[in-house]
Amino acid sequence: VQLQASGGGLVQAGDSLRLSCAASGRTFSNYAVGWFRRAPGKEREFVAVIGSSGRTTYYADSVKGRFTISRDGAKVTVYLQMNSLKPEDTAVYYCAAAGQFDTNSSRYPYWGQGTEVTVSS
Repeated sequence: VQLQASGGGLVQAGDSLRLSCAASGRTFSNYAVGWFRRAPGKEREFVAVIGSSGRTTYYADSVKGRFTISRDGAKVTVYLQMNSLKPEDTAVYYCAAAGQFDTNSSRYPYWGQGTEVTVSS
Protein backbone atom coordinates (compact mmCIF):
# COMPACT_ATOMS: atom_id res chain seq x y z
CA VAL A 1 0.00 0.00 0.00
CA GLN A 2 1.40 3.38 -1.01
CA LEU A 3 0.16 6.42 0.85
CA GLN A 4 0.26 10.08 -0.11
CA ALA A 5 -0.36 12.73 2.52
CA SER A 6 -1.29 16.26 1.55
CA GLY A 7 -3.01 19.41 2.79
CA GLY A 8 -0.44 20.90 5.11
CA GLY A 9 0.43 24.56 5.18
CA LEU A 10 1.07 27.69 7.19
CA VAL A 11 -1.92 28.97 9.17
CA GLN A 12 -2.62 31.16 12.17
CA ALA A 13 -3.73 29.97 15.57
CA GLY A 14 -7.45 29.26 15.54
CA ASP A 15 -7.55 28.40 11.86
CA SER A 16 -8.47 25.06 10.31
CA LEU A 17 -6.80 22.68 7.90
CA ARG A 18 -7.83 19.39 6.37
CA LEU A 19 -5.19 16.80 5.69
CA SER A 20 -5.75 14.01 3.20
CA CYS A 21 -4.19 10.59 2.94
CA ALA A 22 -4.74 8.85 -0.37
CA ALA A 23 -3.89 5.27 -1.19
CA SER A 24 -2.37 4.19 -4.45
CA GLY A 25 -1.28 0.82 -5.69
CA ARG A 26 -4.24 -0.76 -3.97
CA THR A 27 -6.94 0.49 -1.68
CA PHE A 28 -6.56 0.43 2.06
CA SER A 29 -10.19 -0.44 2.68
CA ASN A 30 -9.18 -3.33 4.93
CA TYR A 31 -6.66 -1.33 6.93
CA ALA A 32 -6.87 0.92 9.92
CA VAL A 33 -5.34 4.30 9.13
CA GLY A 34 -3.61 6.47 11.66
CA TRP A 35 -2.22 9.96 11.72
CA PHE A 36 0.99 10.67 13.58
CA ARG A 37 3.09 13.80 13.90
CA ARG A 38 6.63 14.80 14.69
CA ALA A 39 7.21 18.25 16.06
CA PRO A 40 10.65 19.85 15.80
CA GLY A 41 12.98 18.29 18.35
CA LYS A 42 10.38 15.82 19.58
CA GLU A 43 9.53 12.18 19.14
CA ARG A 44 6.84 11.08 16.75
CA GLU A 45 3.47 10.90 18.48
CA PHE A 46 0.08 9.41 17.81
CA VAL A 47 -2.69 11.80 16.75
CA ALA A 48 -5.73 9.78 15.62
CA VAL A 49 -6.76 6.45 14.14
CA ILE A 50 -9.78 5.18 12.25
CA GLY A 51 -10.78 1.56 11.84
CA SER A 52 -11.21 -0.17 8.51
CA SER A 53 -15.00 0.17 8.65
CA GLY A 54 -14.81 3.86 9.48
CA ARG A 55 -17.01 3.39 12.53
CA THR A 56 -14.29 3.35 15.16
CA THR A 57 -12.01 6.26 15.93
CA TYR A 58 -9.64 7.22 18.71
CA TYR A 59 -7.77 10.44 19.42
CA ALA A 60 -4.85 11.65 21.44
CA ASP A 61 -6.00 13.74 24.37
CA SER A 62 -4.15 16.74 22.97
CA VAL A 63 -6.37 16.88 19.87
CA LYS A 64 -9.65 15.43 21.15
CA GLY A 65 -12.54 17.75 20.38
CA ARG A 66 -10.53 19.71 17.80
CA PHE A 67 -9.50 17.08 15.24
CA THR A 68 -11.75 14.67 13.38
CA ILE A 69 -10.58 11.66 11.40
CA SER A 70 -12.81 10.21 8.69
CA ARG A 71 -12.63 8.11 5.56
CA ASP A 72 -14.61 8.41 2.37
CA GLY A 73 -17.22 5.85 1.34
CA ALA A 74 -14.93 4.30 -1.25
CA LYS A 75 -12.24 4.06 1.44
CA VAL A 76 -9.50 5.37 -0.78
CA THR A 77 -8.94 8.58 1.17
CA VAL A 78 -8.69 9.31 4.88
CA TYR A 79 -9.04 12.84 6.16
CA LEU A 80 -7.89 14.65 9.26
CA GLN A 81 -9.95 17.77 9.85
CA MET A 82 -8.03 20.03 12.21
CA ASN A 83 -9.90 22.90 13.82
CA SER A 84 -8.87 25.49 16.41
CA LEU A 85 -5.23 24.92 15.57
CA LYS A 86 -2.61 25.86 18.14
CA PRO A 87 1.08 26.64 17.73
CA GLU A 88 1.84 23.37 19.54
CA ASP A 89 0.17 21.52 16.65
CA THR A 90 3.10 22.55 14.45
CA ALA A 91 4.66 19.35 13.12
CA VAL A 92 5.12 17.12 10.13
CA TYR A 93 2.03 14.94 9.91
CA TYR A 94 2.22 11.40 8.61
CA CYS A 95 -0.50 8.95 7.71
CA ALA A 96 0.05 5.25 8.06
CA ALA A 97 -1.88 2.04 7.48
CA ALA A 98 -1.97 -1.13 9.52
CA GLY A 99 -3.89 -4.37 9.65
CA GLN A 100 -5.17 -3.63 13.13
CA PHE A 101 -6.56 -0.66 15.02
CA ASP A 102 -3.61 0.65 17.01
CA THR A 103 -2.01 3.78 18.45
CA ASN A 104 1.52 2.35 18.38
CA SER A 105 3.40 3.64 15.36
CA SER A 106 5.75 0.66 15.36
CA ARG A 107 2.83 -1.56 14.33
CA TYR A 108 2.18 0.39 11.14
CA PRO A 109 4.03 -1.07 8.15
CA TYR A 110 2.88 1.44 5.54
CA TRP A 111 3.67 5.15 5.72
CA GLY A 112 3.10 8.26 3.65
CA GLN A 113 5.80 10.88 3.13
CA GLY A 114 4.46 13.50 5.54
CA THR A 115 2.95 16.93 5.13
CA GLU A 116 4.10 19.94 7.12
CA VAL A 117 1.75 21.99 9.27
CA THR A 118 2.91 25.26 10.77
CA VAL A 119 0.67 27.22 13.12
CA SER A 120 1.74 30.74 13.95
CA SER A 121 0.63 32.53 17.10
